[in-house]
Amino acid sequence: MAENLNIRSLLENGEGMFIEFKRSFNNETIETLVAFANTKGGQVVIGIGQNNKPTGVDIQSETVQNWINEIKQKTSPSIIPEVETTNEGDKKLVLFTVQEYPIKPVATRGKYFKRVANSNHLMGTDEIANEHLKTINTSWDFYPDPNHNLNDISIDKVKKIIQQIKNHSNSTVHGTPLEFLSKFEIIRKNQITFGGYLLFAKEYCTIGDVQVGRFKSDSKIIDSISLNTDLFTEVEEIMAFIKKHLMVEYIITGESQRIERFDYPLDAVREIVINMIAHRDYRDNGHSTIKIFDNRIEFYNPGKLIGNLTVQKLLSDNYISRARNKLVAKVFKEAGLIERYGSGIRRVMTICKDYGLKQPVFEEIFNGFRVILFKKEQDVPKDVPKDVPKDVPKDERLKIILRLIEEKPGITMHEMASLCNVSLKTIKRDIDVLKHNGHLKRIGGKKSGEWKILKKYQ
Repeated sequence: MAENLNIRSLLENGEGMFIEFKRSFNNETIETLVAFANTKGGQVVIGIGQNNKPTGVDIQSETVQNWINEIKQKTSPSIIPEVETTNEGDKKLVLFTVQEYPIKPVATRGKYFKRVANSNHLMGTDEIANEHLKTINTSWDFYPDPNHNLNDISIDKVKKIIQQIKNHSNSTVHGTPLEFLSKFEIIRKNQITFGGYLLFAKEYCTIGDVQVGRFKSDSKIIDSISLNTDLFTEVEEIMAFIKKHLMVEYIITGESQRIERFDYPLDAVREIVINMIAHRDYRDNGHSTIKIFDNRIEFYNPGKLIGNLTVQKLLSDNYISRARNKLVAKVFKEAGLIERYGSGIRRVMTICKDYGLKQPVFEEIFNGFRVILFKKEQDVPKDVPKDVPKDVPKDERLKIILRLIEEKPGITMHEMASLCNVSLKTIKRDIDVLKHNGHLKRIGGKKSGEWKILKKYQ
């Protein structure tokens, strides 16, 4: 019998993350012990009824040992809890204590449970797989890919990354491409891993689908690409597509070269793209999506934050970084794509702040993770309405266009169209009218030039 066991204190505090009460021993007791073993450990007290009132249990000399044997037989891997008996008044109680099990997950009758707050949660397939991978200190991308072999990867792509690693580290990478792949465990026992297939897929990659689109509204798409290639190529093609659809202004500094300033800081965009490619849950059959709107860019990835990481911890920088795809992250880091593990979110926030943008949104949504970058609001002349009606008379719109140009000679036609609430085609026609009637002319090229007002519109 246990000495100094403060059952009264346990009863007063009630059930929670690490404690549960049962009237009698049954299969639910074993489920709770399994849930504790798969989480942070805990205790089950047998002989407690409603409202945390001791009801006691009737046990014989072999009862407790039989319960232990039943727990052992109905769990895999087998768990054997510590057992203590005690009295609360004239009621006999039994206390089972189980520690967090080192080899997870533990199952009972083919089901896996974990403790969430004060209840047991039936684990899904992804949660079961993640617990197993954490236990053996590896990740999914290190496992051999049963559907692909060395013929499905490009040795030329491998050579290119070897050269990139050499350039980044300013050192020599010895050995043949196959020796390099073996050294990094990209191939194991002459079998390509999931990570190796993703990194160096020769042609169409069946598990790396990324959809990127330019939207004029939530439902109207005006340009898009669909990518199913190796991860390195995906990063570069995504960046090229995004850059194509960003507005840029050229800042003259007096130096020999002008400075390009895009709507969004490219360093932040690239950081987000690299992180979404490196940390995506590729076991999910959904695809990554990037949506470019007039005022924001949305990046969505299948797979929520891993482990006990929350968005709150992520934003507070109060967490220990863990890579979902350790092999991919390792190769990305060696090639210089990832600067330092765990610094991506903080880096994005700092870049956006320095760029004068409001802070991005980071959120878990639709069983995945989304980042939203916001465009800086345009400076609108005080005498120009912020919301120009669509049906404003043409003469009035022409005056507004000239006021916009007077305020900002380098304004683009895209910006005029947005501010005047009309199509780009309409703005082009208006500009042609103003030029034809001698009100306006263009000085310099499309990107580096500016507008000059010749006379006011009467």
